[in-house]
Amino acid sequence: MPRTSRHTLIATIVVALALGFVVGRFVIPSFRGVTSDVVPRKLGTTLALIESKYVDPVDMDSIAEKLLPKLVEELDPHSVYIPAKELEAVNEPLEGEFDGIGVIFNMVTDTVVVLNVIPGGPSDKAGILNGDRIMYIDDSLVAGRQIDQNQIVKRLRGPRGTKVNLRIARGAVKDLVPITVTRGVITVKSIDAALMLTPEVGFIKLLQFSKNSHQELIRAIEKLKAEGMKKLIFDLRGNSGGFLDQAILIANEFLPGNNLIVYTVDRQGKRVGEYSDGKGRLTEIPLAVLIDEGSASSSEILAGAIQDNDRGTLIGRRSFGKGLVQQQFPYSDGSALRLTVARYYTPTGRSIQKPYAKGNEEYGNDILNRYKHKEFFSADSIHFSEAQRFTTPKGRVVYGGGGIMPDIFVPLDTTGITRFYLEVAGRNILYKFTIEYSDRHRAELNSIKTVDQLRRFVYRDKNMLSDFVAYAARYGVKADPAQLKISGNLILNQIRSYVARNSPLEDTGFWAISATDDNVIQRAISELSPKPAPGVTFTVEPFKDGGTF
Repeated sequence: MPRTSRHTLIATIVVALALGFVVGRFVIPSFRGVTSDVVPRKLGTTLALIESKYVDPVDMDSIAEKLLPKLVEELDPHSVYIPAKELEAVNEPLEGEFDGIGVIFNMVTDTVVVLNVIPGGPSDKAGILNGDRIMYIDDSLVAGRQIDQNQIVKRLRGPRGTKVNLRIARGAVKDLVPITVTRGVITVKSIDAALMLTPEVGFIKLLQFSKNSHQELIRAIEKLKAEGMKKLIFDLRGNSGGFLDQAILIANEFLPGNNLIVYTVDRQGKRVGEYSDGKGRLTEIPLAVLIDEGSASSSEILAGAIQDNDRGTLIGRRSFGKGLVQQQFPYSDGSALRLTVARYYTPTGRSIQKPYAKGNEEYGNDILNRYKHKEFFSADSIHFSEAQRFTTPKGRVVYGGGGIMPDIFVPLDTTGITRFYLEVAGRNILYKFTIEYSDRHRAELNSIKTVDQLRRFVYRDKNMLSDFVAYAARYGVKADPAQLKISGNLILNQIRSYVARNSPLEDTGFWAISATDDNVIQRAISELSPKPAPGVTFTVEPFKDGGTF
């Protein structure tokens, strides 16, 4: 890619000089099929002279670690070098498990607040409860010390079978409670929630395409079928992708036999296509797929397969636009290279990769530029090239060249946004209130087993909003009556949703409540639901913060 910055130009020259050394020292030992002819002799000689003749000793390994990211950066925005010390953390969300103590937490008040204990996990077995505060970790005070959250995670995680000694502050218990937890294997969920939004419409939220995503989906499908699901909303918003094979397996669940799902084309022009086998569990169920600018890669493969085969309705905003396929190559020192090895195409032949010729900085600013150009609020601001025009089997026009445009555009919802809301949300006052509210009702919250019980609990408190207004005032943010009238419903829905997340239903509880104020979900319910006859009123039943270690 072209570069104009003087500093970037110098860095590129240095990268070129180092290429011979880097390839010879790290790549060739790992990939014996690469011949030495690839290494420019002049560059290799230059690096060898620096290593052997330069006046001062040079740490060539350190140089390589600094140069490899710059080298790969010259290729495309998605090829990346991953140092050994970062590889485990990068792979963890996709691998589907890690070693830890099994709690979901938040540090909103500079104290580790246990929001939820993972059922059957190490902390559950040791007696940690929802709402507990972790004050000490192995005799080190961690509460009120302004310790970075990542440092807390490092202290609590560790190899399975090892122990960590905690001292817990718990409700009305006067003294700290000592608890020893034996670390174990913690499963990382890729499905955030699976629940019924109406008596017939099910909802599944997929966070990422990890190695267990298809298996998780099968379990979710069986659960919702047993609860009466006849239609499905499949939410891919914010899902940045993951394993290609999982996207293919999941698409297969929705498509009838012999439908093209995706095909890839590599450097040699070799085309490899993937087709459905007709054995999917949801090949005929009415389907709505939700996407937005955070839906990328495998999410776009799945959405493209549904749209191009006229299988379902895509609802939301234009997807990210990543049509490049990466393969991970390990190095002997524990690092890895994720290298773009192919482009993928949707069944109609669309490449949805957005342009990146102007450089990584411009590429990285694309989403911000979409917002500035009002794309989040109006489909009319989005323009596709006629050269990228394609047609589905049923005659729908679709476009490539920069993300997937949904069949139904739903603008970003700014209803309820006022200065008061921005203040209480931005200063974390709203979330602090939900933590304290959950603490006051902890016993009842922990006893909740079903979504119906949860709904009754969060909707029964008629003073919740007025109590919050008084709470915000104590933090110096007074509610203007006119602004509160605009923002009241939004604030109330968010409080209820965050409180619901503090129940044993976790994120399923969150989505059960937040869906009532989610304009994309509500539009999907409307599209999937039968239209009422004239004179008949149709109503819909009302229905992450921190981390896991």
